[in-house]
Amino acid sequence: MTQLFGDRAVIANATGCSSIYGGNLPTTPYATRDDGRGPAWSNSLFEDAAEFGYGMRLNADKLNAYARELLTEYKGKGIQPGLANKLLFNPQKDDMDIEAQRADVAKLKAELAKVKEAWAADLSAVADYLIRRSVWIFGGDGWAYDIGFGGLDHVIASGRNVNLLVLDTEVYSNTGGQMSKATPFGAVAKFAAAGKDIGKKDLGMIAMSYGYVYVASIAMGANMSQAIKAFREAESYDGPSIIIAYSHCAMHGIDMMKGMNQQKLSVEAGIWPLYRYDPRLVAEGKNPFQLDSKEPDTSKIELFMANEVRFKTLRDADKDRADALAAKEKALVERRWKEYKYIAERPF
Repeated sequence: MTQLFGDRAVIANATGCSSIYGGNLPTTPYATRDDGRGPAWSNSLFEDAAEFGYGMRLNADKLNAYARELLTEYKGKGIQPGLANKLLFNPQKDDMDIEAQRADVAKLKAELAKVKEAWAADLSAVADYLIRRSVWIFGGDGWAYDIGFGGLDHVIASGRNVNLLVLDTEVYSNTGGQMSKATPFGAVAKFAAAGKDIGKKDLGMIAMSYGYVYVASIAMGANMSQAIKAFREAESYDGPSIIIAYSHCAMHGIDMMKGMNQQKLSVEAGIWPLYRYDPRLVAEGKNPFQLDSKEPDTSKIELFMANEVRFKTLRDADKDRADALAAKEKALVERRWKEYKYIAERPF
């Protein structure tokens, strides 16, 4: 994400695994450009990351509006009209536009430095907000599906331009391995010692029900180009977006060196479908829901589960229950594929 948008990104990170490996220094997973530009990052509580990031969006929008107000008022009265118009009407729809806006902001600041009036100092202080901010909210499934879901729902329902990245490990990882609403059938976790016997919450479908939220389900180990495309589309969408990313985890009881292989297997088995829902396509008369994964090979569900201790633990303790829950997972995969395929192929 930071390699794509880090030069203008502001990140609100829920407390959890992503904040631990994301906020510890002297190492960091976040990248800077050759010119030193990189993301601004801050960590909030576990439960209110969505609201925290929403506040960042509101702040950026308010300061942008103030900068535009001053720019409009003093155009031709200390600011060259041509430069002011370029700053006011640049759509900033792609990287080239944004770099042009950044260069024009630098020119504006140089002009303002020559003006010894209070309005010039005010505009100089907020001029950087004329460059489009990319606001991101990061967190895991414990936050997104459970404890912070109310805030997440409130924020995506606002219609504001915020991007949410859910790093879905299907369990409360940082807090000790408790089950979440993202935990699948048959997985052993705290509060599900005999294997979880209810299915996973479909967070993507809940978000899609609004009709104006960009939604994507990705797994980098299965389809890197689809994941990058989803990030690009989500960030460019002028509205709320949510990307749900398969995140292999030590809590799964796997060889972490082979995590990407397990991601690929989850998609092939149909356990983790890949899709994108882009509301902009509606205006083009196109179906907004695009199913990016192939028809599942449900025979691979057993292999997927056999690779992970969270499933093997139950099989070793109670084979009959493990078989019954695996059958439930297979039925869920088959039903969900039919539903998604229907939505993807429906006339629009």
